[in-house]
Order: sequence, then structure tokens, then C-alpha cells
Amino acid sequence: MSDLNIRIVNEQDLDRCFEIESVSYSGDEAATRDKILKRITTYPEGFIVLENDREIIGFINSGATNKVELSDEEFKELVGHDSDGKHIVILSVVVHPCYQGRGMAGKLMKSFIDKMKLLDKTDIYLICQTELIGMYARYGFVDLGKSDSDHGGMSWNEMSLSLQDE
Repeated sequence: MSDLNIRIVNEQDLDRCFEIESVSYSGDEAATRDKILKRITTYPEGFIVLENDREIIGFINSGATNKVELSDEEFKELVGHDSDGKHIVILSVVVHPCYQGRGMAGKLMKSFIDKMKLLDKTDIYLICQTELIGMYARYGFVDLGKSDSDHGGMSWNEMSLSLQDE
């Protein structure tokens, strides 16, 4: 595989990020193009992309807050986002299906965690499907149990990672 690069998103990445989100998530689970654009323009420092020499192959985006409510659907549109907030809520961790199973999500996650530490954030939260709990646990996330979120008509688990224990 060609050299990989992780960088902060820019607006020119919108179409490819929307494409990846659309083919990777089912139905209502995927963010709309407008939501992705809002995430790019509102909090680019919390939105990283992984690319090879041809294209973006995955990304993580997030919002910052001082009050974590993982079941709050409005936060996915960054309602309540505060760039100075100490808590990070991951909104998407996604790798294009053509590149899955090759450790790309891990590369993204490690880089994202390091970046949030540099931004002096205290912790990272996310919701995930049950089958992904083990993957996030490998990066230090702790399962907080079932979420009240029914995003996309699915059931979710809440997870958190303290950035202050290290």
C-alpha cells in the first residue's frame, strides 16, 4: 500500500467524506452531506482524514463540549458544540469498505487520541454497536453500558476514554 497521511480535513474533502460515510453506514445511521459540511466548517481540528497517495480512505470527526449527553441527537449537528469544551464526542469513525480490515481504523484512532491530548482535552466519548466494543477497548475505551440513543433506529453502547490517566 502507498504511503499514508493523516491530516485535518478541509472543505475540498466534503464529497469524498460524504461518499465514504454513505457507503459505510446503513440508512439513517449515515450523516447527511450537510451535517458533514457543518462538522468540517465548525470544528476542523476535531476532524481528521486518512489518505493514501490517491484518495481519502477514512476519517474521524467529533465535537467538543463541557456537558456530555451521548443520546442527544442534536449534538450530531453540533448543537451545543463548544470548541473550548474539555470533552470530545466522536461522531464518526469510518473507513471505506475497500480498505477495511487492514488496521486503518486503528491508525486513525491512535492519531485522533494523540491530537486530542495535544488539544488538552480530558476525555473522549462515543457510541458504538456491540460488535465494536472490543475494538475500541483495545485503545483504552471503557464500556459504559447501553445508550439511550436510538440513532438510525439501532441500539448502541456508550464508551469513554480518559486522557488524563496517561
